[in-house]
Amino acid sequence: MKRLLLVAASAAALAAVPAAAAEGHHDHGPKPGRESTIAVIGDIPYGPALISEFPQDVQELNADPDVSRVIHLGDIKDGSSRCDTTYFQARLADFEAFDDPFVYTPGDNEWTDCHRANNGGYVPTERLDTLRKLFFSRPGRTLGRHAAKVGYQSRAYPENVSWTDDDVVFGTVHVVGSNDDQDAWFGDRKDAAGNPAPETRAESALRAREYTRREAATLDWVDAIFDQAERTHAPGVVIGMQADMWSGSAASSPAFAAVKAVLAERTEHFGKPVLLLEGDSHLLTIDKPAGQPANLTRIVVQGSTNVPHEWTKLTVNPSRPGVFSCQTVEFVTKKVTACPAPLAP
Repeated sequence: MKRLLLVAASAAALAAVPAAAAEGHHDHGPKPGRESTIAVIGDIPYGPALISEFPQDVQELNADPDVSRVIHLGDIKDGSSRCDTTYFQARLADFEAFDDPFVYTPGDNEWTDCHRANNGGYVPTERLDTLRKLFFSRPGRTLGRHAAKVGYQSRAYPENVSWTDDDVVFGTVHVVGSNDDQDAWFGDRKDAAGNPAPETRAESALRAREYTRREAATLDWVDAIFDQAERTHAPGVVIGMQADMWSGSAASSPAFAAVKAVLAERTEHFGKPVLLLEGDSHLLTIDKPAGQPANLTRIVVQGSTNVPHEWTKLTVNPSRPGVFSCQTVEFVTKKVTACPAPLAP
């Protein structure tokens, strides 16, 4: 009963957003009834070389006349570098340099894993609070020079957003790697005497409260996105998150079981094309995830280790079979290649 009440509350919040906000209409973006193109990136910039190259990456995406919005699927640093606020501020400045509306959903490297000694030994929930204050200081607005209005879940979860392009409902949900914050913190911490200093009871309780509440919000927001799509008879749904829920141990991890179950149920009931965008694993993958209905296709986008260095160019056109198609585009050379697998069900 509790989650049903949450679903109703979130659906009401989504419906309460003005049409322009919920649908993401803006002067710099796509117009209703026209094909739209979204640039999808993730797991970047990683390390000094890619950080120095990132402004050029931004300019290349800005120069593409087709792109009307950019989605970043999280991990804005590598897993062995510090989670300092000054670093986050520098990446925020990069994101604000995008000409198009820029949608960002957090990754594990910028908060969940910040307890690591080489990350600064931060309490992850403190870093998450900092991320929200910096990157989501204007709930209901994207980043970028031409920021657009979006629907957002709540003040507590402003990173969960939704919008509509060409009648397709898009949304992001805050689901991250490292078992979605269910792994114990401070595995490498030592006390003053050099002895192991594992997670305390208070820290375990703090972590449990964080992931339990955020998971409830995630399931609620997935329901709200599909409710919006069904209510408007949308031709398709796109959901973005950071975690690759089918990679390695994540494939059988109970941390993602509830999200997978609700996603499968809502996708099957919707019956039209659903596209799941994930980051986390760095290598381009297009597949039909295990346990999901045939009308769901997954894209794991390219990250720092993908060779060549490239991004995913996603096209939405409800007048075409399957609604979605994609290409890969190499940075610098600008070589365009059709995605290696079709996105149609």
